Amino acid sequence: MANATPVRVRFCPSPTGNPHVGLIRTALFNWAYARHNKGTLVFRIEDTDAARDSEESYNQLLDSFHWLGFDWDEGPEVGGPHAPYRQSQRMDIYQDVADKLLAGGYAYHCYCTTEELDERREAARKAGRPSGYDGTCRELTAEQKAAYEAEGRSRIVRFRMPDAPITFNDLVRGELTFTPENVPDYGIVRANGAPLYTLVNPVDDALMGITHVLRGEDLLSSTPRQVALYAALIELGIAKEIPAFGHLPYVMGEGNKKLSKRDPQASLNLYRERGFLPEGLLNYLALLGWSFSADQDLFTVPELIEKFDIADVNANPARFDLKKAEAINADHIRRLDLEDFVKSCEPWLEAPYANWAPEDFDEDAWRAIAPHAQTRVTVLSDITANVDFLFLKEPVEDEASWAKAMKGEPVGLLTTARAKLAAADWSAGPEPLKEAVLAAGEEHGLKLGKAQAPVRVAVTGRTVGLPLFESLEVLGKERTLQRIDAALAKLAG
Repeated sequence: MANATPVRVRFCPSPTGNPHVGLIRTALFNWAYARHNKGTLVFRIEDTDAARDSEESYNQLLDSFHWLGFDWDEGPEVGGPHAPYRQSQRMDIYQDVADKLLAGGYAYHCYCTTEELDERREAARKAGRPSGYDGTCRELTAEQKAAYEAEGRSRIVRFRMPDAPITFNDLVRGELTFTPENVPDYGIVRANGAPLYTLVNPVDDALMGITHVLRGEDLLSSTPRQVALYAALIELGIAKEIPAFGHLPYVMGEGNKKLSKRDPQASLNLYRERGFLPEGLLNYLALLGWSFSADQDLFTVPELIEKFDIADVNANPARFDLKKAEAINADHIRRLDLEDFVKSCEPWLEAPYANWAPEDFDEDAWRAIAPHAQTRVTVLSDITANVDFLFLKEPVEDEASWAKAMKGEPVGLLTTARAKLAAADWSAGPEPLKEAVLAAGEEHGLKLGKAQAPVRVAVTGRTVGLPLFESLEVLGKERTLQRIDAALAKLAG
C-alpha cells in the first residue's frame, strides 16, 4: 500500500448539473488532508460522458471551488506535470493502456449482447447465484471470436478479475475482503471505443502518482476492481503502487435516505444564494463524518486543516441537519470583523434582493444598524428583510404581522407611545426610547414585550427583527412618529 508521504490526493468530479453538498464534503476532506500533510491536491475533471457533461457545469465547479476558498496544486487553471487534467483530452492514453491490458492477457473482448446478459443474470437470480458477468467470453478460441466477428457483433473490453479474494485496508473501515463470486469481470471500454470510469480513474491515479483515494462510500463496491487493475498496471510498468483507499460515509437526508442531487437541500447554490459564509458551510460539512473534538463544533478553516486526519473519519452515515448548519453559520457571522460583515452583506443590499429604490439606500443608516444586525442574522440574505424599513418610504405591508400585533386596544397604546416618544431625548441613544415605550405599556397594563409589538409593526412592518429601540434611533424621530401616525390612521379607518 501507499507510503504516507508525500501525500498526493485527487478530486475528480463530473461536470454534470450543480455541485451538491456531498460532492463538496468529499472535496473538502481531500483538500484538508492534502493541506494537513503538506501534500499535493490534484484537481481532475471526469468529463468522458459527452451526453451529460457540459461546459456550463465545468465553469460552475471552478467558480464554486474559488468561492469556497479551495486551491489545488495541479489541474485546470494551474497546469502541472501530468496535464491535461480533463479526461476528455486524455483518450489516447486510455486507448494505449487498454491495448496493453489486452496484449498482456489482463483483459479480453466480450461479444455478449445486452439481451444475452439480461437473460443470464435473470437465470442466476432465480437460481440464487450472484448475477454478475458469468465469464462466457473469458476463454474464447480464435474460431469463436472469428464467428462472432462474422455475425457483426459489437464487442467491449472486459477486465479479467483474479480467481482469488481481494483484500485491502480501508482507511475509514479497516480491512475488507471481497470474494471472486462477488466481483466478476467488468467492462473497461465500451463497444464504441469510449473508455469507462472503471478504467480512466485508476489509470489517471496511477500516472499521476496518487497515494490516497478518498471518495464516497457508494464507490466502495468498485474498489476491489480497482485494486486488481492496479496490480495489472504495476506488472505492466504503468503504476508504481496501489494507493490507500478511504471511503467516506454517506450524507443522509430526510427519511434516512442518502442525500441525492435531486434533494432541494443538496444544492451548493442554495447555500450560496441564501448567504452562507464559505467558512460556516465548510465548518458544518466537515462535521459530516468527522469531529474536531468532543466539545467543540465551531472552528476555522485553518484549525480544520491543522486537526484533520482521515483516520478520524467515522464510518457511520452522517445526517445533514439544516438547522445545525444555519446555527454554525450564524456563529461564523458573529465572528466576523464589522467591516467584513458590512462588505459580506453588500450583495443582499442591492438588486435583485433589495426591495427599495437604489437612491433610497442610506449608507450611514446601514452602518449604524449593522452591528445590531450582525448579532441577529442566521444567513446573510436575512439582512434584506431586517433593514428594509430604513430604506422604504413605508414599511412592508404584512397583514399577518399586523393582525398578530394589533390585538386588544392598540390605538390607546400607540397614542400614548407616540406622545412619550415625541417627548423623549433622541440624542441620548436607545435607552430613553425604551423607557418611553415601557412607560406607555405600564399606563395600559402591559409589560414591555406586549407594549413594543404594535410599535414594532407600525415602524418596521414585521413582528420580529432587529433590536427595536436601536432601530428607532437609526430611523430617526421624524420618520418613527410619521409611521406611528400612519398606523393610527389605518386603525381608525
